[in-house]
Amino acid sequence: MNSPGFTTLVTTPTFARHSSAPWTLLAEQGAGPVRPYDDAVLPRDELLERISGADALISGMDPITAQVMDAAPRLKVIAKHGVGTDTIDLVAARDRGIPVVCAPGSNSRAVAEYTFGLVLDAARGITASHTAVMEGRWPKLFGPELHGRTLGVVGFGRIGRLVAGYAQAFGMRVLAHDPYVPDDTVRAAGAEPAPLDAVLRHADVVTLHLPPGDQPLLDAARLAVVKPGAVLVNAARGGLVDDTALAEALHSGQLAAAALDAFAVEPLPAHHPLRTAPRLTLTSHMAACTPEANHAMGLMIAEDILRVLNGESPHHAAG
Repeated sequence: MNSPGFTTLVTTPTFARHSSAPWTLLAEQGAGPVRPYDDAVLPRDELLERISGADALISGMDPITAQVMDAAPRLKVIAKHGVGTDTIDLVAARDRGIPVVCAPGSNSRAVAEYTFGLVLDAARGITASHTAVMEGRWPKLFGPELHGRTLGVVGFGRIGRLVAGYAQAFGMRVLAHDPYVPDDTVRAAGAEPAPLDAVLRHADVVTLHLPPGDQPLLDAARLAVVKPGAVLVNAARGGLVDDTALAEALHSGQLAAAALDAFAVEPLPAHHPLRTAPRLTLTSHMAACTPEANHAMGLMIAEDILRVLNGESPHHAAG
C-alpha cells in the first residue's frame, strides 16, 4: 500500500476468528484493524463514537445506516463480512461515494451443508430427541424418509443449487423457484422450475435461499398454501417468514416441523412467539460458521478493502 496509516474498525466478532490471514494482511498493509470486542457486536452508541476515526469498516449483521456513515468523515469503504448486504444502506453509501464490498460465494458450501443438516433434523426430530433424552425421557420419534419426497428450493443461486444437489443424492425430486434464473439453468441442475405457489403446494420440504424483501415472502396467506404436513427450513434471512404466522402454522399442524437459523430480530427476544412453538429447531444464525468459510470470507473483504484504500476498484463491489 502506498499510504500506510489507515484504520479498519471491525464490529463483528467473527471476522478472522478461525484464520489469522485476513487480520495479518490488513495489519501488514497499513490498514490497522481494531476490534473493540472479540466476543460481541460493537454496541451502536459506541459504533457511532468510534467510527469517526475509521477509514474502513467491517460489519456483520449490525445495521450500517446513513447515520453511521455521517458520523464517519474518514470512511472510504464498507465491507460486509458475509454475502448479503441487506443490513447496509447501499443507497446512502452510493450517495456519499463510499464503496461497499462483500464476499460472494465464500460461505455457499457452509450454508448449504448446514441447511441440509436442518432438513434432516426437522424431518426426523433429532434435536427433539436429544432434548428429551437430556431430560430423562426416551421417546421413539417417527419422521419421513427423504427418498422419494419432494424438496422445494426457493432461490436457486449458489446455495440453492448445492442444496438441490444434496437432495438429489438422497433420492429427492427437486422443484425450484427463482424468477431471476432461466428455466434451462434450473433443468440443467436436475431440478424442475415452478411458480412459487406450485412449489409450496407440492413440496414435502421447503428451503429458502433469498435476500429479504420489504414484506415477508411467506406470510399467513402463503403459509396456508404450503402442503399440509410439510417441513420448512430457513437459513437465509429472518425477514423472509412472518414469525407469528409460522408459529401459528406449527401450533395448528399445518406444518409438520420447521428449522430456522435466521430471524427478523437477533438475538431472538425472550417472549418471541417462536419460543413456544412445537416441532421447531432454532439455531443462532451460524450456518456460515466454518473455518473454511471464515478464512475465505475474511481474505476476500480484506483484499478489497486494501484495493479501495489504495485507489483501486474492488473485485467484489455490492449493489
